[in-house]
Amino acid sequence: MSKKSLASRIIDAMYENDFYSQWLGIKRLEEGAGYSKLQMTIRKEMCNGFGIAHGGISFSFADSALAFACNSQGRKAVSIETSISHVKPIQLGDIIIATAREESLSSKIGVYKVEVHHEDGTLKALFKGTVYRTSKKWLE
Repeated sequence: MSKKSLASRIIDAMYENDFYSQWLGIKRLEEGAGYSKLQMTIRKEMCNGFGIAHGGISFSFADSALAFACNSQGRKAVSIETSISHVKPIQLGDIIIATAREESLSSKIGVYKVEVHHEDGTLKALFKGTVYRTSKKWLE
């Protein structure tokens, strides 16, 4: 039996109580310190009046990837600024993948870039998040 990494144990603890990410149907694909890769499928109730995924869905998906990536270092972190650019529409039934990567990290601030792609590799959205890193540790 292999021992789980600190990042995986933290994300386990987060996901267990993250009912919104669970409702989104997020599946964890990969994770590590400052990194998270997630997958989800667009369902009917996620679509807007144009028949495409509501912008809040792709934002929430990217925000979950940000949360897992920025907390995976061991300290509790919360977003202080986020933004998204919707590059192409996301359709009902699409399987999308969010990849969050740490761009910059200091003792108090972290900056992350999240790319949301269709499973075929087509870029769908770009998300940037800045987080505040508290002094509180996970799994003490």
